[in-house]
Amino acid sequence: MSQSTPDNVFQQWQNNEALAEQMIPLVGRLYRQNNVVATMFGRSLIKRSVIRILKDHRFVRKLEGTELSVADTFAIVEALVELNLAPAHVDVGKLAVMFKKQGGGDLNAFLRKELAEIVDGYREGASTGEPQDVVLYGFGRIGRLLARILVEKAGGGNLLRLRAIVVRGRGDVAKDLEKRASLLRRDSVHGPFDGTIVVDAEARTLTVNGNVIQVIYADSPSEIDYTAYGIDNAVIVDNTGIWRDEAGLGQHLACNGAAKALLTAPGKGDIKNVVFGINHETIGSDDRIVSAASCTTNAIVPVLKVLNDEFGVVTGHVETVHAYTNDQNLIDNYHKGDRRGRSAALNMVLTETGAAKAVAKALPELEGKLTGNAIRVPTPNVSMAILNLTLEKGTDAASLNDYLRRMSIDSAYQKQIDFVDSPEVVSSDFVGNRHAGIVDAKATIANGNHVVVYVWYDNEFGYSCQVVRILQHMSNVRFLKLPHQAH
Repeated sequence: MSQSTPDNVFQQWQNNEALAEQMIPLVGRLYRQNNVVATMFGRSLIKRSVIRILKDHRFVRKLEGTELSVADTFAIVEALVELNLAPAHVDVGKLAVMFKKQGGGDLNAFLRKELAEIVDGYREGASTGEPQDVVLYGFGRIGRLLARILVEKAGGGNLLRLRAIVVRGRGDVAKDLEKRASLLRRDSVHGPFDGTIVVDAEARTLTVNGNVIQVIYADSPSEIDYTAYGIDNAVIVDNTGIWRDEAGLGQHLACNGAAKALLTAPGKGDIKNVVFGINHETIGSDDRIVSAASCTTNAIVPVLKVLNDEFGVVTGHVETVHAYTNDQNLIDNYHKGDRRGRSAALNMVLTETGAAKAVAKALPELEGKLTGNAIRVPTPNVSMAILNLTLEKGTDAASLNDYLRRMSIDSAYQKQIDFVDSPEVVSSDFVGNRHAGIVDAKATIANGNHVVVYVWYDNEFGYSCQVVRILQHMSNVRFLKLPHQAH
């Protein structure tokens, strides 16, 4: 065996960089020409940097215990380009690991077997849907992140088209548009927007990475006729939080050009509260108003689901350590909610959360089994849910973590559950994480039937990704996810 030298190591790094650089246009070509989204163990490779691609390869070793080089995946991607694939999400990382574990061989034959449903344009099942107009009603923290995600995903087979945002009038239109463009362009938490934004004050539009977005000024939905802007059959995403019941949100449906409404907050009354990945299949064609529940509900429900499936949850308490939000005061002032009037930047604020009770709307089998509270803390983003549970079937920390790790890799909840096993991670490490929640393995406690599981979540960005997934489902945007089985 040849001895590694600093020069050899650096040369290998440069070789990997070169392959990653060559991979980027191939991944882009698959996306734009075939509507194929290439992923690396669930992490999209679309529009990713060379360093991000190299880090994603490194990530595989932590999950699989298998070293995966860029050369392995580059060969996969290069072969995919020649297969004339139908639209799908294809995990090139899983394919590469599977190919290595079977000992290599004929790569083309292997891919044709594993991707038989989409090779040569063949596709079983329903189509991927038709282009869908989307309107963001409100342009605050969640609204602007939804805009970033929708613009990022524009093209390929996503089919969601951000056509307009609705905001209240602010007097000088030109100045207002510049300010809103600036807020989209620069974000103190999530960093600069990756692209270009052009303001047209006369047309009242923002052109974001080539997407022309109409800015509509209105004080209520009743003032808007979307068809006047060429928008029809649109899904209105209400991220204002002003209306949460059917009567209030029904105002959107009375507008010409509006077809459905999606609320980015817990709904009240009979409105379905949906956690994508768990109960999104309950959304029927007749459901015109849907709620995406809360960020905390989205973070904890997938983890609770897999724990209940495997071990059975008898009872439990959910404690949320939550970043402060716009709802709180910067300094002490009047607030209708208990304790929330005290300075968010200076205090830990004990408050209530409806997330524990809301779990039952997505997982009826857990109704009445959970209690919950929340502590707002002086950080601007990324929160944590502490699940203190009594289980029917006892376990230990190693077994519990191994199960949750496997759920994060190969289960149907791959987009919802992430997994980290590091003694050094802190909240800021999860800014921009696209999963609903991230299990912190090093913090897991298990003593027979009593377990404590710590779940991080980006309460802004991770939640926004879940909202977009519901949008895709409501718009009949469907993708096969291949390979079906990685092991």
